[in-house]
Amino acid sequence: MSFLITGGAGYIGAHVVRAMTRAGERAVVLDDLSTGDAARVPEDVPLVVGSVLDRELLDRTIAEHGVTGVVHLAGKKQVGESVERPLHYYRENVHGLETLLGAVVAAGVTRFVFSSSAAVYGMPDVDLVTEDTPCAPMSPYGETKLAGEWLVRAAGTAHGIATACLRYFNVAGAAAPELADTGVFNLVPMVFEKLTAGERPRIFGDDYPTPDGTCIRDYIHVEDLADAHLVAARKLTEPGWTGDLTVNIGRGEGVSVREMTSLIADVTGYHEPPEVTPRRPGDPARVVASAALIAADLGWKARHDVREMVRSAWDGWCLHHRQARRA
Repeated sequence: MSFLITGGAGYIGAHVVRAMTRAGERAVVLDDLSTGDAARVPEDVPLVVGSVLDRELLDRTIAEHGVTGVVHLAGKKQVGESVERPLHYYRENVHGLETLLGAVVAAGVTRFVFSSSAAVYGMPDVDLVTEDTPCAPMSPYGETKLAGEWLVRAAGTAHGIATACLRYFNVAGAAAPELADTGVFNLVPMVFEKLTAGERPRIFGDDYPTPDGTCIRDYIHVEDLADAHLVAARKLTEPGWTGDLTVNIGRGEGVSVREMTSLIADVTGYHEPPEVTPRRPGDPARVVASAALIAADLGWKARHDVREMVRSAWDGWCLHHRQARRA
């Protein structure tokens, strides 16, 4: 097998490339580098710079590299931005996927892994979110992920493509410092940014119906997430496998925002007390995955705990900012 990994120069994508190539799979990366970094791509992995909206480039890349499977991670991923720019998100995430699938069908590629998101569930009112929990996304981003799942499954059924849709929860950590998340859109790096600036991290609301009043989330180490992509891709290559998978990727354990900020303070040594601010619209009180289906279907289980996520993320944050100061 030779896998095309779209978005493979991004935070999550680079970890997927690392997991797959270390397991002996051949890969080629396609990334427009709008948020990715070419330095994350190993030297022995071809990097094609361009967009999944470019059909001619897709056709050429698939043919030149003998692509037989695709892992699709490219796309826009910020919930708030999607509310402000819905047309942009639908173009990049849905039309981009449609264009990619068109190239896949034309080339006779028969394996397709789609990186979806827990955002498809919206505000689930359940203790554990299973794959049967109704989907009711609350942002254009979540809508594009759900529409993407529909499109992937429909194309798979119509054209004999084995497919997997992976709904992952809150991603954190790094397999190596140089692969760390350098953005400040997720809780862990947002707290790092505040603490290292001598400011108090923010907690958005402490009056939720949870034990400490703050939101509870399921955090997954990015290295575990990458391994799940590898396991799913290999499942699709099994002789005779022609079906589709839709599975959650999480640890099945909830951590509150207050617990996470306390753990970050413990790991980093920065102990600025958090500042409680009003709730953000649309934040559900609790979103925790059931990971039973992926364990049963793929034999996958998360290996890393939350402290490992924070420690590895902190090592990457420190490396990135040392390099930035030298530049």
